[in-house]
This record gives sequence, structure tokens and C-alpha cells, in this order.
Amino acid sequence: MTTNPPSLRPDLAPAARITDTPRPNQPTIGMVSLGCPKALVDSERILTRLRAEGYGISPDYSGADAVIVNTCGFLDSAKAESLDAIGEALVENGKVIVTGCLGAEPDYIREHHPRIMAVTGPHQYEQVLDAVHSAVPPDPDPFVDLLPAAGVQLTPRHYSYLKISEGCNHKCKFCIIPDMRGKLASRPAHAVLREAEKLVDNGVRELLVISQDTSAYGLDRRYDVNPWKDREVRSHITDLARELGRFDAWVRLHYVYPYPHVRDLIPLMADAGCNVLPYLDIPFQHAHPDVLKRMARPAAGAKTLDEIAAWRATCPDITLRSTFIVGYPGETEAEFQTLLDWMDEAQLDRVGCFQYENVAGARSNDLPDHVPSEVKQDRWDRFMEKAQAISEAKLAAKVGQTIDVIVDEVDDEAATCRTKSDAPEIDGNLFIDEGYEALKPGDIVTVEVDEAGEYDLWGKLR
Repeated sequence: MTTNPPSLRPDLAPAARITDTPRPNQPTIGMVSLGCPKALVDSERILTRLRAEGYGISPDYSGADAVIVNTCGFLDSAKAESLDAIGEALVENGKVIVTGCLGAEPDYIREHHPRIMAVTGPHQYEQVLDAVHSAVPPDPDPFVDLLPAAGVQLTPRHYSYLKISEGCNHKCKFCIIPDMRGKLASRPAHAVLREAEKLVDNGVRELLVISQDTSAYGLDRRYDVNPWKDREVRSHITDLARELGRFDAWVRLHYVYPYPHVRDLIPLMADAGCNVLPYLDIPFQHAHPDVLKRMARPAAGAKTLDEIAAWRATCPDITLRSTFIVGYPGETEAEFQTLLDWMDEAQLDRVGCFQYENVAGARSNDLPDHVPSEVKQDRWDRFMEKAQAISEAKLAAKVGQTIDVIVDEVDDEAATCRTKSDAPEIDGNLFIDEGYEALKPGDIVTVEVDEAGEYDLWGKLR
């Protein structure tokens, strides 16, 4: 039983879980997956292709014939983490193939690790497979190497990420993701729905919808119409969410920019017959209009407060999660205080926060008046103190309520669960520490909340 640390970076995916058991003499590939949930989905797709070709998946370096490191390049600290992982894989194994966002900078990687076998960029699946074939030829046994119907999953069996698009059309000055992953490229609606259907049929109870900009889904396709079952569905986030909400699984929306059409999603969340959860993960990043302008963000603080009020009027139970950056170049104490005041008004339920740091290639590096590190740390501390107080008060108000939760894990101490307000590993947990022994991961049960902390709840089965 563990509680979630409040400083957990909200851009990180859960740790990859590899449960594959290779057969004797089967060629095996190890996988290290770093970064966000979108990268974890890329890792799953790579491993699914490899399993289909007869490769086994190894959970450790030393037992593998080669290792793939799926890197992150979101922040310079993430790049350093990726380089460390590559170095560790080289020491432990020796045969290393690098892919992912940092793979868009092959010279930078080879400068630090010249012994790597190959480097490919993000979502370049064919190149990764070619590199694996060169390092370790496949040796399939069609009578033994059966691929799971849902492919290889690196998350627990009862929830899965569902990536609906790649890339991003925004040009935020602090971000280089569009340079690494390209412009928005949405999947056709019927392809997304077909994948979701297969996942649910294979036991997934919660679908976590992800992309770089979920609100923009389908814009690049001009919201084309796709045949699905006995009807047609537009490649538009409202239409897609409505269709996903028909499946027998919770549907959680991540990375939703607060465009005006987002208000059309809120009635779906308020509809008891629709499985789209009343949960929005929205990257506000800041509240002061001048900071947002320096960030080149497509939003303004005053309007977002109006939108939040409208969302809550339609769906009073909605949970709002967001991430913020403190210490952005030029941020004054007055601008930071505006953010704190905005937090008092917005009363967001779930909050993550970064201290700004330069990223090679980002335009924000060249902005004047960078904030000293000690000031950034002080503002982060004050921001998180504010966010923690809001979280604690909101959770205390849930004591006595009866709610549904999904079970993530059962051990000797308790069943670790999540409410509809909690995404895996970035939000809080609800713990059941009495009468939980018969529960298993993926169960959705009703509990009465009887205790609250700063980020987590405790409850008893009803």
C-alpha cells in the first residue's frame, strides 16, 4: 500500500510492467520506457510487433539479447535521465537500440554514447524493427508464440492508454515536442473505436484517452466522417467521446486544451448513461495573461475562470486536474501572486507543478530575466502549499459520501483503489483496509468514504 507523492512529475507514465515469460532459446528483447504515457503506448506497439515476430520480452537487461531504450526529451532533466538509462543498458547488456523523443537528436546521443547500435526518432516503428532484426534475428515458433489478443500491454490489465493522435500544432516557447513529434496527426475515428472495443473485450475497465492536444483531435482531418458499426462518426473529440462512452469501461480524458467547444463534452460527463468520467486534465500552465503571452499559450486566465464556472454549473461533480510552471522567464512576484489568487478562485481538484528549466532548442531559452533557482524553489513551495490545502479541504468534504472506485492493487495491508477523480499514479488513491481480501484488480465497487488526508482517501465497502 503506497500513497502518491505530491511532487510526482505529471508528465510521466506509470512504470512499465513486463510479465512476458520467454520460452527456452527464444530471442529476447528488453525494454526501458521513459517519459509520458504517449511514449508508453509507442513502447507497447513496438513490443507487440516484436512478439508477433517471435521475440520474447525480457524484464531485465542481462537476460535479453538486446535492449530498446525509449527516451524522453521533454526537459533537460528528462534528457539526462534518458542518457543515464542508455548508459546503464550499455553496461548491463551492451546491445542497445535507442528510440523515442530524444532519438530526434542522434548526434547528441552518440556524442555521449557512441557504442549504441542504432537511433530512431519517435513513433518510427519500422526503423526500430529493422534495428532489432540486425542485432538479433527473429526465430519464431508459430505453435508456441501466441500474441495476446490485445497486444502487449505495459500497464495493468484493467486499464489502458488510448492514443488518438500524434504531434501538436501549438508553438509554446518552452516546449520542443512539436519539433520532435511533428504536427497534429489524428487517427481516424473508426480506428480509435476499433482499438477501444478490442481493449474492452479483453478486460480493460478504464480507457485513458491521450494525445498532445486532445481538444484538437480531428482538426487535421477536417473532422472527416468515418463508418462505425451501423452509423457514421466524425473525427471530432465530442463525437469520439460520445462513442467511447458507450463502451462498458470508464473513459478518462487527458491533455484537453480549454477551447470553446470543450464545453460540449461536459454534458456527456453529467449523463449517468455515458461512461465518460467527469474529469478533465487541462494544461493551464499559468494564470497571468502576460506570462501566458510570453509562453505563447492559446489561453487567458480570466476566460478560463468563466469556463470553469460554466463547466461546474453543468456538471457539479467534475474533477479538474492541471499542471503549472513557476519561475518562467520574466515571471515577477506580482505575476506569481496572480497565479496564487487564481488558484484560490479556481479551486482545482488535482494539481501538478514544474519549476521552469531550459530545454535545448526551446525559444524560451532566449527570453530575458530568467528567474534564479532559489526563487523558483520558493515559488514552487508556496504554490504546492496552496494546492495541498485546496486538495485537503476538497477531500475532507468527501467523508461520508458513497462513491464508486476501481481496484488497482491488493496486498496484505489494503486494496489500493481510485475514484473517478483519480488518474493512475498521478492523482490520489482510496484505500480499503478492512474486508478487502476478496477484491481483485479491475473490480469496480462501491465504498463509503470514512477518512481523508492531503491527497488520499480511505473507505469501507458498502
